[in-house]
Amino acid sequence: MISFFGGRMLPGAPELLPLAYNFGLVLYLVIIYRLSLYDITDTAIDTLVQTGATGFASFDFKLNYLGSNQTAKDVFPELNNLTVDLPIAGNEFMEQTVQKWLQAFEADQTQSEFLYEKGESTYQIDVQYLYSGKRKRGYQLFITDDTKDQRYIKLLNSFNSELQAEVDKKTAHIVEMHDNLILSMATMVESRDNSTGGHIRRTSEGVRLLIEVMRHDGANEFSDEFCRNLVKAAPMHDLGKIAVDDAILRKPGRFTPEEFEQMKAHASEGARIVHEILKDTDDQAFHIIAENVAHYHHERWDGSGYPKGLAGENIPIEARIMAIADVYDALVSKRVYKEAMSFETADAIIMEGMGTQFDPSLERYYVAARPALEDYYAGLES
Repeated sequence: MISFFGGRMLPGAPELLPLAYNFGLVLYLVIIYRLSLYDITDTAIDTLVQTGATGFASFDFKLNYLGSNQTAKDVFPELNNLTVDLPIAGNEFMEQTVQKWLQAFEADQTQSEFLYEKGESTYQIDVQYLYSGKRKRGYQLFITDDTKDQRYIKLLNSFNSELQAEVDKKTAHIVEMHDNLILSMATMVESRDNSTGGHIRRTSEGVRLLIEVMRHDGANEFSDEFCRNLVKAAPMHDLGKIAVDDAILRKPGRFTPEEFEQMKAHASEGARIVHEILKDTDDQAFHIIAENVAHYHHERWDGSGYPKGLAGENIPIEARIMAIADVYDALVSKRVYKEAMSFETADAIIMEGMGTQFDPSLERYYVAARPALEDYYAGLES
């Protein structure tokens, strides 16, 4: 209208009419585009639930604020400070909350739910795309008071934590009883042997000292779980002796070849017994280590050991470690058929066996643990 009357009043201005007309069309198109960001259905819903339980807030893909209902403004009063069609950037609160939620949602649409705590209330924020027809135009926040549900969840989590703590306590007690039963069985077997007693306790400590040095020296291939399991399994290494005849087990001298063959059977028998004891346990890692220790602690690095004649790294590492502690104790401890050897003599025998009887890669750990081993055994003699 302005261009029409202006053209009538100004000489030579009629040619401006088409230009003004095109400018008007562009302006109308811009207005229509901006209006298209507001889905009519969403707008109607916003009107109906302006003070309802659910809050709504909309933003375009450039993170310009498009609008919100009163419920959303009650939860986020900062929305009152925003201007429609202007970006939320620069508003510190919006950048730390809404902007982060929208960016997380855009990076992964499965991450569409967030919790926002305000005072004693907890709100759930659901992020969805804002549509115009089938076309995505921006983001829509749905804000609901989730305080009661979150309190229930916290109460339930607290109950579950207390219940889990009680279960853990009972489980630990059962495991302790199980371990004590195994130790009692091992002690009972030991009482039939011709040693002066204490072999189980001493070899377990020897294994622990070796493991301690290996961990300290950076042997990272041995996890904490492996180390704990090996120390716990050490007392079970001679359980198979329960199947050896007393006449052989208590003989105060050297065995005949036939007697030695019967004595050697304790390794395989021990593996069978350990397997039966632990077959129903949930701790499969411990089961495997304990069975291997009982089965293979008499194998030799050069393959001349028993019961399978395994050689080198075919012998499980737990059995290779157990072998050093077992032989060291046999050398420095008094038996009914021999006196205890000196630490020097025992050390010379162990070192000579590296690469033939024992895993040579364990030599440096044995050498490092030797002072602690000697102190331990010296303390037993005093």
